[in-house]
Amino acid sequence: MTNDLGQQPDFLIRDIPIFGRSILAPMDGVSDLPFRSLARRLGSAASYTEFINAIDIINGHPDLARRLQYAEFERPIVFQIFDDDPQRIVEAAQMLLPYQPDIIDVNLGCSAKCVTNRGAGAALMREPAKIGAIFRALTSALPVPVTGKIRLGWDETSLNYLEVAKIIQDNGGSLVAVHGRTRVQGYTGNARWEPIAEIKNALQIPVIANGDITTVGEMTHVLQSTGCDAVMIGRAALENPWIFSGLERSQIPPAVVQQTLMEHYEAMLAYYGPERGNVLYRKYAKRLLQPLNPERDEILELLTATTPQTFQQLLDQFFRRIQAEPILH
Repeated sequence: MTNDLGQQPDFLIRDIPIFGRSILAPMDGVSDLPFRSLARRLGSAASYTEFINAIDIINGHPDLARRLQYAEFERPIVFQIFDDDPQRIVEAAQMLLPYQPDIIDVNLGCSAKCVTNRGAGAALMREPAKIGAIFRALTSALPVPVTGKIRLGWDETSLNYLEVAKIIQDNGGSLVAVHGRTRVQGYTGNARWEPIAEIKNALQIPVIANGDITTVGEMTHVLQSTGCDAVMIGRAALENPWIFSGLERSQIPPAVVQQTLMEHYEAMLAYYGPERGNVLYRKYAKRLLQPLNPERDEILELLTATTPQTFQQLLDQFFRRIQAEPILH
């Protein structure tokens, strides 16, 4: 089982080979088709969609088909879904099968109140028996592997990550990804690696570590210290998508940043349409340009550009200035 280059996979998700040890994390409003494609080209080993509400799938949300679009080269493609009802989540997952996902992932880690208040996402960490029921139902109903993304627990008094990880495995789950924080922490404090190493030591299925990995050095450290099969990188990939190529952001020349930024921008315009794509690209442009220390007025002009033409002109001006001035390290 090798890829086109004759390489052996780094690990398997049931019977699906994974080539690589770093993966773009699923992020709502971020890991859409254009950004996933960028990360995948740069070396992300798989593509996770933004999470999809099972209720939206069943009710035929008008934006669903667009959110489920992916490029063939992104495979293996993972559709991440969330809900708190085992029956509904199975019905929704079965409705996704015609889109031919390689893997279905259950979100057990989202800390947003709009998700946890209905008992889904990280709120399920408080109901291990229900997690077991969800995985038992999904793995018996679906032909594709089922995986889960969890946190360490709801709060410091309920660190049940090991119990939940074992429940996922014992009910047919093929992989567990672990964000090294509790739900109450959200994204504050520091991610912890010792519990993830504990999970990896206890399970036979692959384990992915997630949280606070911002550099190639940290990626290597986490892989070594936890023994995990891969790491999942989220927010840091917005500033440095080249991390999936094993490169620190400081190694990327401004000309490459400009070319990558423009390719991603054009992909956004094609995917969302010129007006919406232009607006939605602002969050990506801001993060990607941040390490180049743009002037406040430069970034403000870029982020308020109303047409693609204006955006491109301002971007050209910025990079001409950057490339004319030596960057001090």
